[in-house]
Amino acid sequence: MNCADGRRNVRHGGAEAMGLNHHVRGSQMSQSDSVDEDVQAFLPDQDQLHTYDDLTKVNPVTPTTVLKCLQARYRMKVFYTHAGCTLVALNPFQSIPDLYSLDVMKEYHCAPQPQEFKPHIFIVAEKAYRNVRSQLEPVDQSLVVSGESGAGKTWTSRCLMKYYATVAASSSVLKSQNTVKRIERRVLDSNSLMEPFGNACTLRNHNSSRFGKYIQLQLDRCQLLVGASVQTYLLEKTRVSCQPANERNFHIFYQMWNGGTDEQKKQWMMSHDQCFKWLPNSEVLIEEDCFQDTVEAMDHLGINAEKQQQIFRILAGILHLGNLGFSSSVDESQPCNLDEKAKGFLHRAAELLCVSAEDLQTCLRVQTLRAGKQNMLKPCSQAQCIVRRDCLAKLIYAQLFEWLVIFINKSICADKFSWCNFIGVLDVYGFECFHINNLEQLCINYANEKLQQHFVAHYLKAQQEDYVSEGLEWSFIKYQDNQSCLDLIEGSPLSVFSLLNEESRLNRDSDARALKVRLEKELCGNANISWHKFSQVPHFTVAHYAGKVSYQLEGMVEKNKDPVPPELISLLQKSDNQLLQQMFSQHQTENSTKGLSKVTVVSKFKNSLESLMKILHATTPHYTRCIKPNPECKPLMFKKQEVVVQLEACGIVEAIHISAAGFPVRISFKSFVQCYGLITKYSKSGSVRVDLEVDGATTLQSEVKKIISVVLQEHFSEPSTALVHCGNTKVFLTQILLESLESQRKRILSGCAFSIQCCWRRYQERRRRTRQQSASLIQAAVRSWLVRKKVQRWIRAARVIQSAWRRWQALLKSLADAELDDSMDLMEERVPALGSEIRERGSVQLSTIHEPVTVRAWPMGLALASAPRITVSLTSTGFQKMLSLLNCLNLISRKGEYKAETNQCTRELASIRAEPQRPVRLHVQRSPLLYADRQPDLMSDRTGFNEILLDSV
Repeated sequence: MNCADGRRNVRHGGAEAMGLNHHVRGSQMSQSDSVDEDVQAFLPDQDQLHTYDDLTKVNPVTPTTVLKCLQARYRMKVFYTHAGCTLVALNPFQSIPDLYSLDVMKEYHCAPQPQEFKPHIFIVAEKAYRNVRSQLEPVDQSLVVSGESGAGKTWTSRCLMKYYATVAASSSVLKSQNTVKRIERRVLDSNSLMEPFGNACTLRNHNSSRFGKYIQLQLDRCQLLVGASVQTYLLEKTRVSCQPANERNFHIFYQMWNGGTDEQKKQWMMSHDQCFKWLPNSEVLIEEDCFQDTVEAMDHLGINAEKQQQIFRILAGILHLGNLGFSSSVDESQPCNLDEKAKGFLHRAAELLCVSAEDLQTCLRVQTLRAGKQNMLKPCSQAQCIVRRDCLAKLIYAQLFEWLVIFINKSICADKFSWCNFIGVLDVYGFECFHINNLEQLCINYANEKLQQHFVAHYLKAQQEDYVSEGLEWSFIKYQDNQSCLDLIEGSPLSVFSLLNEESRLNRDSDARALKVRLEKELCGNANISWHKFSQVPHFTVAHYAGKVSYQLEGMVEKNKDPVPPELISLLQKSDNQLLQQMFSQHQTENSTKGLSKVTVVSKFKNSLESLMKILHATTPHYTRCIKPNPECKPLMFKKQEVVVQLEACGIVEAIHISAAGFPVRISFKSFVQCYGLITKYSKSGSVRVDLEVDGATTLQSEVKKIISVVLQEHFSEPSTALVHCGNTKVFLTQILLESLESQRKRILSGCAFSIQCCWRRYQERRRRTRQQSASLIQAAVRSWLVRKKVQRWIRAARVIQSAWRRWQALLKSLADAELDDSMDLMEERVPALGSEIRERGSVQLSTIHEPVTVRAWPMGLALASAPRITVSLTSTGFQKMLSLLNCLNLISRKGEYKAETNQCTRELASIRAEPQRPVRLHVQRSPLLYADRQPDLMSDRTGFNEILLDSV
């Protein structure tokens, strides 16, 4: 059995004898458990009793036969059984592996017909969920989990919430999955947080709910969980200051005591050697004493560490308040004395609550009375001091619990526009009958009476009345109606509640005996109330549907008044604890008003319960009856007398009778036609047509009969009228026919969905191909345009390059023509006459010439501009090229012996290849000179023609 939060295993229903670890016992039953002789004729094979999944199949339907069938199934560890319109759940008081696992949830959720599976709480949950999906009126659903204390209501509610949280998370959208996971965790953590603050260990159940709660799981249009809200009813705050014998306080106090670290306990001023009066049986450990789970739930709900510390300090302060003791003063005009041992607890409680110790002591011992416009101080008696101490503790705890509920709702509640339907899970306290019963037990049993009356009115009474009004031949089945008991408790003008409220509103001390006398006088005509004449304790006994309970009148009026001294509220409003300030900042005492306008505990609880019943009446209810097999809460122990009393009290046998003889499904004509009218349209014959827009009972009835005839012909070889009945305004169906209708409707909807998907996919494919073709055309046009633009740019660039190249070629040609010395230019130059010595020899010995001779050689451009001087002067023009070559070879010359000069006009540069006067950047791929890279001069850093052209500055 998986726990709701996945962290630990919990026993089904959480009920087990306190302080003992029970093991699974064998299925040995006493010899008295044999089948009665009068039943053997109808149930001859008792080995097959456990196979009856639905008690309507048992014949005859009597308390004995039903009991034997449940006993056989319990022996075989089968704990769920259908009982017509309800589900019976037997508490095993032990862990059942894989009974509530995720795989089992998915199996029931994905099943076409979950009713064909074994009975389970998940069948009820899935039925409610599918009702929301089908939108059958009323769409909103309520799951009412009822039973005695310890029958397993709390655990069943956990399983229901876990199931819906898991089912609603099946979304394909990642964002929705994350949202649903967060909501799921918070919804489950809200339950894990409220239980430690609202549950306690009692004699009948070690995890008894001391408050009622109705959780609305909010669903959007896609049936996804988007939020939740919690409504609580009547917290038993008196348990804070008063714990019955062998019972315990709320779980949270024991979690702090057993699970807090040494550092935390030091902050809470709770040492191991201390003993708290309001913490009885602290040495006994139970499974719910898990402090870490509560802290984790707070973290997940958004309660930060600072708020948590404030909460735990408040709870520790309440425990310290319980150790305050008072002794009567010798002088009545003086306040009561505080016990010596209690002074330390007073200072610690004041420090934890962040109030002044003197103010706290004064508020507990001195009463403030208002006389006109003046306030008077009156010392309180010892009993009054204790009452004021208890009142302070209960007030703080009740406000803290209310603050937690408000905080939880803010954390998990969705916006009102984001959800449209809900599934409600009701978990209330079970029917209680203790040795001493007071106002709390009266209110708890009154709530159970209201729920039983709703079950009677909805299933037992209204269903039979519908049969008669709709024209069915029906003989009424008798059932136990508890309306007279409700009239006794809440009736008007005289009832227990009205007389109790009237007594509470009187400004006088209550008198239990006087109240008893008045109850006897005013309510003696009601058969559901009685008195024990020889009892010395004022009381009255009420005959509830589950049995008689005797209620003590002593202290009932004071509890109903629930007085809150204003000085206590003023004290808490001055607290330095921010949480206490927040809780009591807007708090006003409800009893501060005068006269009959005072609000009592009974009136508040009655109003809240009435609002709950309105919600239940406006929704489709689903009942789960939890049965407690034995009062000792031991595993696999079945006590027949204990179970049969619960069966008779809950009306299970009557419900089985009505479900077996009647029709469990009732649908109005209009809803039936709207839901199943499409069956005739897609029938095999195809000749029947149903008008879905018709109105009027007669016309609708004819259309309904058309639909039913088609279904009976197609799904049943031998159609029988016992499967269906058409009334005046409703159609009554058996579960078999409803399953056939749903199967046919689902098949048609699946076919329509398939056709729609085919059309949609065909449309999508055509659209995709059209887009693809369009994209191809667009891409081709764009590419051709781009190519044309590119070619045009190339053509323009080529033309520009060609034009520039032609200009460059022309320029080079013109420059070359101007620079190169042809024969005509040499002839025009003035050549000096040659010496006779040179003319005679034709060649000259350099050593014989002492003066430099100017030689005009063929110009070689910029490379010869810096050529060395040659002292040999030749007149032969044939040597010009050789001399230019010798210059380029950079021959070593003796200074002053010879000189070579380029062809220059009047000693100035005649070529643009002369050494430039400003920066010049030219690009030459190849030099026209073979030896242009040679260094013309040893004293120059230039290396040749190419460097002069490219890098010369």
